[in-house]
Amino acid sequence: MAAKDSETLSEQPETPFHDLDHYLAIPRVSGLTLSPDGGRLVTTVATLNAKGTEYCTALWEVDPSGAQQARRVTRSAKGEAGAVFAANGDLYFTSARPDPESPDADPVNALWVLPAGGGEARVALSRFGGIGKVSAAKNADALIVTASVLAGSTGEDNDEERRKARKDNKVAAILHSGYPVRYWDADLGPEQPRLFAVEPGEQPEAGKPTTVDAAPRLLLRNLTSDVGNRLRDAESVVSPDGRTIYSSLTKPLANADSRTVLVAIDVATGARTVLLDTENVNYFPGPVSPDNRSLVVVSESDTTPFAAPQVKLHLLDVAGEAAAGHGAGESALTPLAADWDRWARPAAWLPDGSALLVTADEDGASPVFLIRVAGDRGEAGGVTRLTPDAAAYTDVVVAPDGRSAYALRSSYEFPAEPVRIDLDGGAAVRLPAPAERPQYNGTLERVEATAADGARVPAYLALPEGASAASPAPLLLWIHGGPLGSWNAWTWRWNPWLLVARGYAVLLPDPALSTGYGQDYIQRGWGAWGKAPFTDLMAVTDAVERRPDIDEARTAAMGGSFGGYMANWVAGHTDRFKAIVTHASLWAFDQFGPTTDAAQYWLKEMTAEMALENSPHLHVENIRTPMLVIHGDKDYRVPIGEGLRLWYELLAKSQLAADENGETDHRFLYFPDENHWILQPQHAKIWYGVVEHFLARNLLDKDIPVPDELGL
Repeated sequence: MAAKDSETLSEQPETPFHDLDHYLAIPRVSGLTLSPDGGRLVTTVATLNAKGTEYCTALWEVDPSGAQQARRVTRSAKGEAGAVFAANGDLYFTSARPDPESPDADPVNALWVLPAGGGEARVALSRFGGIGKVSAAKNADALIVTASVLAGSTGEDNDEERRKARKDNKVAAILHSGYPVRYWDADLGPEQPRLFAVEPGEQPEAGKPTTVDAAPRLLLRNLTSDVGNRLRDAESVVSPDGRTIYSSLTKPLANADSRTVLVAIDVATGARTVLLDTENVNYFPGPVSPDNRSLVVVSESDTTPFAAPQVKLHLLDVAGEAAAGHGAGESALTPLAADWDRWARPAAWLPDGSALLVTADEDGASPVFLIRVAGDRGEAGGVTRLTPDAAAYTDVVVAPDGRSAYALRSSYEFPAEPVRIDLDGGAAVRLPAPAERPQYNGTLERVEATAADGARVPAYLALPEGASAASPAPLLLWIHGGPLGSWNAWTWRWNPWLLVARGYAVLLPDPALSTGYGQDYIQRGWGAWGKAPFTDLMAVTDAVERRPDIDEARTAAMGGSFGGYMANWVAGHTDRFKAIVTHASLWAFDQFGPTTDAAQYWLKEMTAEMALENSPHLHVENIRTPMLVIHGDKDYRVPIGEGLRLWYELLAKSQLAADENGETDHRFLYFPDENHWILQPQHAKIWYGVVEHFLARNLLDKDIPVPDELGL
């Protein structure tokens, strides 16, 4: 044993980031739900399976007081997700694991319950088409689920019959009559989402003796049988009293356009009332106040080629006209924090209804903020930053006493972990988590530059150990996607520490169009992707290259989605970089718009003239830098045609076009069964391995082999 232990120890990498297998095995925490009494906090943890080909999720309980170690509460090969507490403390979740009471049935994603009093989880409800999202009222016995039905189904039994017929006859065809027809990586139809109330069925007739835990079979009552496909990607919340669902709803418009309206659905009757429907504005529900009288509403204006969207918070009185079944109208909205120049994401009310907790991107972080709504402790609408650290907070829930909140916190220094936040002072305390923080070698700095128009361009810089004037590090410019986003939170897909462990410095800038710096900073790049965003990136790269610990002669640019677009633009407008990696990238604006899964949005962003002004494909003849093109065939947001055309035009028209033997310095990494993101762990390993090979070849003059699994 001693020899074996010594051998195992010697095989351990310096850090998990020095070995891709160890990196992929790091447990990943997501989601957070709190029991009504505040005594139980549950999160979801994804761990790698034994084959290294799939992540399996499980529910873990975290001690809100921080006194006890986290403990795992579910365990199955299929995994569990979507945990939510009911008002009585029962924990509901979804899972496709086999039902021990129906061993012969094919497992589907069913609704499971873990009783508050203890015991094993059991199936609460199962249907042939599966169960999606679960929501529960905070103060009432009301459970709502989202589930899909075939468009022509007349009921649950008929839906099952139709599904079996399609399956048995191996029919996959879909007949469309509207737009869109696909979304990210999913083909839409013939299923359509519906909202159902979960209710107890009739008590079983007296029969054979049974145990005292026998319960009536739960039934589903369809609340939205007539909505068609308008609940696709909808956001919905349940009022604390369980009487009303507030939901976004897609409203189709002429010429394949649409907008999002806000509706109220009466749980008792299924009656639906349109609360907000305004031209050129989209509405989304936030949390309902503890007294059920006020609804937080997020509005987002439509984009135009000349104006970026504006995201605003409002309060809507839902106890008056809305409760009477009448639409509220835009005039019924009360602006909330109207002068705050940030895009807020509402999270939770304080129990006394005096304030709202929100998160918002803020200068390289995403803190928790408190917005006063009423009371004598501050001006209504006033915004106070609670968490002072440079971290990103998500999944915020509030303790019943209103003194603490819980959230997941991450930054570029650590992945998501549960914390307790003191709502008086804002201090966040780490709670014992299901996994330890992974250690890395290197340092993280906040840097900035000044753009040509005087704007501040901030960034994070991750540096390897030992970087100095005597041993400067090669530099990788990483360009974030979106483009409306920010480098401010841990990411498993674009993790700088993997390449820092290989000796690279990684620059993570927020150029024009980034969030967290105000509306004007977004507007600087609007409709002109190739201008301010590009010059901002060059300005911050220039500033960092002047550092003595950076080797300005060995640099590369990398990006995905919009970041891939910008990598393509960079390739056609400068030869300063030794290599460029472009993932899921937009290439040709003369074809992209009508082929993306959300053409109605894209076609509002630029005029035809603006699209051509900003299209990278028109500059392919100027590209003289080796490019690694990466694309997944199931990417419907940036369709594979973008990657295919980019690859062909690089080989046919660039300065490094294929020679008479068909050879080129460009490379194309193609994933037939991946989408906009590379989600399968074995493919993530290939992704990072090929990127490392390509960078080493072009920046370091080293021949690092490509992964063996490529068969080359």
